[in-house]
Amino acid sequence: MFDTQNMKTAMDQLGTQARDTSKQIALASTEQKNRALSVAADALRSRTAEILAANAQDLEFSAKKGLSPAMIDRLLLDADGIEAIATGLEAIAALPDPVGDELARWDRPNGLNISRVRVPLGVIGVIYESRPNVTADAGALCLKAGNAVILRGGSESFYSSGAIHACLVEGLKEAGLPEQAIQLVPTRDRAAVGCMLTMSGTIDIIVPRGGRSLVERVQNESRVPVFAHLEGICHVYVHEEADPDKARAIAVNAKMRRTGICGAAETLLVDQADAHMPPAILHDLVDMGCEIRGDSEVQKIDARVAPATEEDWHAEYLDAIIAVKVVENLDAALSHIEAYSSNHTDSIITENAAAAETFLNRVDSAIVMHNASTQFADGGEFGMGAEIGIATGRIHARGPVGLEQLTSFKYQVRGSGQTRR
Repeated sequence: MFDTQNMKTAMDQLGTQARDTSKQIALASTEQKNRALSVAADALRSRTAEILAANAQDLEFSAKKGLSPAMIDRLLLDADGIEAIATGLEAIAALPDPVGDELARWDRPNGLNISRVRVPLGVIGVIYESRPNVTADAGALCLKAGNAVILRGGSESFYSSGAIHACLVEGLKEAGLPEQAIQLVPTRDRAAVGCMLTMSGTIDIIVPRGGRSLVERVQNESRVPVFAHLEGICHVYVHEEADPDKARAIAVNAKMRRTGICGAAETLLVDQADAHMPPAILHDLVDMGCEIRGDSEVQKIDARVAPATEEDWHAEYLDAIIAVKVVENLDAALSHIEAYSSNHTDSIITENAAAAETFLNRVDSAIVMHNASTQFADGGEFGMGAEIGIATGRIHARGPVGLEQLTSFKYQVRGSGQTRR
């Protein structure tokens, strides 16, 4: 029984259960893990009405709380959405199991044989906001990578996450795996988050997935290593040798396909040598309902452009708003990106191979693209299955955090009696 009156004790108990269980999950067979995910997917389908009823409770709670339309949209589930979650579990089950992969092997002159082998991280804590599908994605990825996981969903998705978690537990039981392998913190109390951030004895990695305030809190307070990105300030740079059709299509897609995701473009840089492209792209964006905030050069091109301030170059709008700047050349674009990028995803549009390679090599972001929309910054689009998030740090995981990123490695040394002088 989870004792909300003594939060630290209750959370420590979850941590101890996860730590004990992680040893068993690390040795679970691929067949067991896949069986658990397959049964969970079937359970999601058979419990669709139950999950939708739970989601209705969350929507009612969130409406009373005054949640924004964008957040409500993230929270909302329908039958198709539940089917997509179930299909996602099956897709993870179909991925190769990374645990035990031999990354390298070599022999030493003294006869020692050394190999580097993938192993699970151990216990992962995932803290997320209003997207109930993260319950399934995170639980499934951690399990397939041989980890135990403690999930702390947002208060807005409390009932939806609980109903989805019940399906994961059904899968674990059917596969003969301990249900403590995927635990969901059963309270809305934010004190549970604070406890997780200090559980360095039982949690190996914390993954926050949510808005700036959540990620900042985790990064500032956590005593556990963190996989995170603070913001997605993504740039698209239209080089002077860009193909016009590609430039228009990519720039509009990068901004407008889904404006509320971290891979949406927030700043458009246009080479001053390309006098024809800015008007066409601006026209396309305005026609799709996008507000444009531009520098003085951009304002001269289109009277509908509002003046950009310094804050706009730092902005993650997550809305139909984009900052646009005319830059002198490739070096100027690189300087702007270095100054303002959040190191998430940045893209160049050009037919000049040398310029593209310069951009790919010099931009220090987790994901760097050539002639492609920043909206492809997604583990599924990379062929990695689902993802827990995009990491922009430089330690261990960077970019989409999928199965391989949820593992570490160890060295296995095989000898025949060698001793060292």
